[in-house]
Amino acid sequence: MQKRHILPIVYILFLMLPIYWLIAMSFKTTGEILSGFSLFPQELTLDNYRVIFTDPTWYWGYFNSIAYVTINTVISITVALPAAYAFSRYRFLGDKQLFFWLLTNRMAPAAVFALPFFQLYSAVGLFDTYLAVALAHCLFNIPLSVWILEGFMGGVPKELDETAFVDGYSFPRFFATIFIPAIKSGVGVAAFFCFMFSWVELLLAKTLTAVAAKPIAATMTKTASSAGYELGLLAAAGTLTIIPGAIVIYFVRNYIAKGFAMGRV
Repeated sequence: MQKRHILPIVYILFLMLPIYWLIAMSFKTTGEILSGFSLFPQELTLDNYRVIFTDPTWYWGYFNSIAYVTINTVISITVALPAAYAFSRYRFLGDKQLFFWLLTNRMAPAAVFALPFFQLYSAVGLFDTYLAVALAHCLFNIPLSVWILEGFMGGVPKELDETAFVDGYSFPRFFATIFIPAIKSGVGVAAFFCFMFSWVELLLAKTLTAVAAKPIAATMTKTASSAGYELGLLAAAGTLTIIPGAIVIYFVRNYIAKGFAMGRV
C-alpha cells in the first residue's frame, strides 16, 4: 500500500465509524449498551429486528415513508421538468427574479409552513394521508429540482430542439423521446435529492400525519418506556432507515458524479 493511500483510507474509516457503531448497537440489548463500552456485541441478539418485522406499528412506518417519498419524487420531477425547460430555453419578464424566488422556498425552515399546512389539509380532508406529506414536501423539492434540471438543460444545445422541430417532431414527442433522454443524468440527480430530502424530513411528516400515514421517523420518537429509551430497538430502526437511501445512491451514483462535474450538485 502506498503512503498516499493511507490518509484517504483513514478518512473513510472515520466516516464509516458511526454507521458501524449504529449497526453494532442494533444487535445489543439496551442493558448491554448502557452497561459500558464494547466494540462488538457480547450477547448477539436479533430481538430488536424481530420487533420491527413483527409489529405493524414499525413495519407500516417504513411502508408509509416509502409511499409518500415516492409520490413526492414523481410529482416533483414531473412538475419541475417543464418548468426547468422554460427557464432554460426562454427569456421573459422577471424570469431571474422568479427563479430566485423558487430557491428561497427551499431556504425557508419547514416549521414556518407546518401550521398552515395542518389547517389547510384538515379543512380539505387530506390530513393523515400520503398525498398530504408528498404535496407539502413539494414546496421544497420542486424548486430544488428546477434548479438542478435547469443546469443540465442549459448544457444541451438549442440546435437539438430546432432540428427536431424541422424533422416534424411535436413538442410532447420531442420532449419525451429526445430531450429527457439527453438529460437523464439530471433527472437521476434531481430524483435522488428529492428522495433523500423527503426521506429525512420529520417535522412536516409528523405534523401532517397521525396513524394511517405515520412515518418511521415519528415511530422512532416513541420508544420510551418506564425503563427509559429502548436503545437497541432505536439502533435497529436507524440501521434499516439507511438501506433505502443506500439503494438509491447505488443506482444514481454515476449521475451524481456528472452533477458534480457540471457544478449543479
